[in-house]
Amino acid sequence: MKEYDVNKVKNIAFAGHNGSGKTSLTEAILYKAGASDRPGKTADGTTVCDYDPEEIKRKISIGTSLASFEYNDYKVNILDTPGLFDFAAEMIEGIRAADTVMITVSAKSGVKVGTRKAYDEAVKQGKSKMFVVTKIDDKDANFFNVLTELKTVFGPTVCPVVVPVISSGKIVSYVNLIEMKAYKYDENGNAVETDMPTAEISEKFEYRIEGLLAAVSEAVAETSDELMEKFFEGEAFTQKELIDGIHNGMNRGIITPVVCTSASELAGIDMLLKEIELLLPSPCEVYAPEAYNPAKEVIETHCSLSEPLAAYVFKTIADPFVGKMSMIRVMSGKLEANSEVVNATTGAAEKIGKLYNLCGKKQTEVSCACAGDIVVASKISANTGDTLSTASRIIEFPQMEFPRPCYSMAVKAKTQGDEAKISASMQRLTEEDPTLTYTQDEDTKEQILSGLGEQHIEVAAAKLKSKFGVEVNLTVPKIAYKETIRKKVKVEGKHKKQSGGHGQYGHVWIEFEPCISDTLIFEEKVFGGAVPKNYFPAVQKGLEDSVKRGVLAGCPVVGLKAILVDGSYHPVDSSEMAFKTAASIAYKDGMRQADPVILEPIGELKVTAPDENTGDIMGELNKRRGRVLGMEPVEHGTTLIQAEVPMREMHDFAMYLRQVTRGMGSFTLDFERYEQLPANLLTEVISSLSMAD
Repeated sequence: MKEYDVNKVKNIAFAGHNGSGKTSLTEAILYKAGASDRPGKTADGTTVCDYDPEEIKRKISIGTSLASFEYNDYKVNILDTPGLFDFAAEMIEGIRAADTVMITVSAKSGVKVGTRKAYDEAVKQGKSKMFVVTKIDDKDANFFNVLTELKTVFGPTVCPVVVPVISSGKIVSYVNLIEMKAYKYDENGNAVETDMPTAEISEKFEYRIEGLLAAVSEAVAETSDELMEKFFEGEAFTQKELIDGIHNGMNRGIITPVVCTSASELAGIDMLLKEIELLLPSPCEVYAPEAYNPAKEVIETHCSLSEPLAAYVFKTIADPFVGKMSMIRVMSGKLEANSEVVNATTGAAEKIGKLYNLCGKKQTEVSCACAGDIVVASKISANTGDTLSTASRIIEFPQMEFPRPCYSMAVKAKTQGDEAKISASMQRLTEEDPTLTYTQDEDTKEQILSGLGEQHIEVAAAKLKSKFGVEVNLTVPKIAYKETIRKKVKVEGKHKKQSGGHGQYGHVWIEFEPCISDTLIFEEKVFGGAVPKNYFPAVQKGLEDSVKRGVLAGCPVVGLKAILVDGSYHPVDSSEMAFKTAASIAYKDGMRQADPVILEPIGELKVTAPDENTGDIMGELNKRRGRVLGMEPVEHGTTLIQAEVPMREMHDFAMYLRQVTRGMGSFTLDFERYEQLPANLLTEVISSLSMAD
């Protein structure tokens, strides 16, 4: 591909609810633009963007795919993002790199949670927006109901641009309200101009056309004083005024156009390509993102070829054959192949090798990428969120904000000896997906994989097998219980053994008492040399080894203070090992007598959920032995619930919250402290821990 002027680049993220037709729409656009030979189908696993084996197998989008193509001297970069909430990071990355977010809405099912999430993320990142009503050919489709719903949910900025003409439940034609022309489509998706609808075709449509056109004119009038004055004088806008008005309104976030398409019949796709060309802002028109110099001062950047290079790594792909591939949005200047730049995030020099344009998995090597464009670099060390710049102007763009992992599973290799291979492979996957974490639990020593949901974890495990040849078992993580005592005791520990020659003799009296400490506190108050000082470290070591396992369920012991108060020794038979053993005997007897209890970890929970779901959630938290501490309203009709809950009750809470709030809820859970386990659960916990051992 040739070098493109910044005004001739369009960067678009497709986002929306799962199943709303993002990938199918991408296929139809690529085909109509001549970038593919035929439109693929998700059900057949033949689409350009869903090329990962897991995507083909599951028939869903899992990662954000880049589809770049040329159309009418424009370079169009489409970022097809997943709609499943488990892969929210992919949508955030795709929107970050785009200038416009096209939000797909099914004409059959209307506005869903995924629609709202995509819209909110676009607003949060300051991107222009367009609604594409898909599946308009479905027998249960109702475009005008969906249009009304969009206006109700997202407000007066919603502005129809392409609408269907429906008669007897069938689409007769599509009306472009900017051109005021109607088109029919043949079986190949080719448009033929036809007559504008009359009352004979649809009883209400003539009224609707007038109303829809008035809505477009009113929206355009809001974009400037001159157009508002013309609107009040009752003059009709010219086609150029409508195009420029919508274009400017989109860029300022005060107009959200609505178009309709049928990807399966290729109807309306040509008009959508025309809207991409005419209405969508180019990279140089959008708000210039802030960046920071090494002194953390704000630096304004402009999407211009004349400025020094600044580029942002917005996504990483872990490919076992090609190696690490980094998707890069060039913010200013020019990124050239075989050049050296500075990674402003790490401060290290970065060698750029080959650069590629991607259309799905098809790679086309390019020599450079200019301001506003999106390109892929292979085998560089930069990670997602890093900024690449020149040494003459080192700047860094803010990091993306991702949701925190909220669902965890323990990972164990199916084949012994694969642990190191799993660790290396997991590092590649966590580089690719910032919402995946892989850590070792310090208390249980389990390897824990955390993500945004059950499917997220399953896909990560499947990728380990398909990409890196490692199979793992996933199990519910163990709870890190601990043990402690509730009363003070004084016990004797004596180790005496005679077996010919030198014997073994160690004798101690130790007081055990509760305290506030995560580790053993050891003191000695021995009088008169009953136990020589050189044996004190052995007694302490014996106790430190012993507290690793409690007497109830073998859990680590906390909150224990041990005071060596008395004992005796033998001048010949006493040894460090004997006193260490004596201390261990005293520990076991002392723990049994000191009213031992099991402690369970308690977490601080913060749940953000729609107001209508707060009652259900509070009831659920009570069932999970939680204590609600308070509630406070937050934005957009949602409430923040703060509570303390036992960690053992929260493994599947992410699934519950997603189900009850239909995906609108979110939460964070952080360890707070340990509390005594209720007596009614003691037998169950001891039994489960014994089986685990």
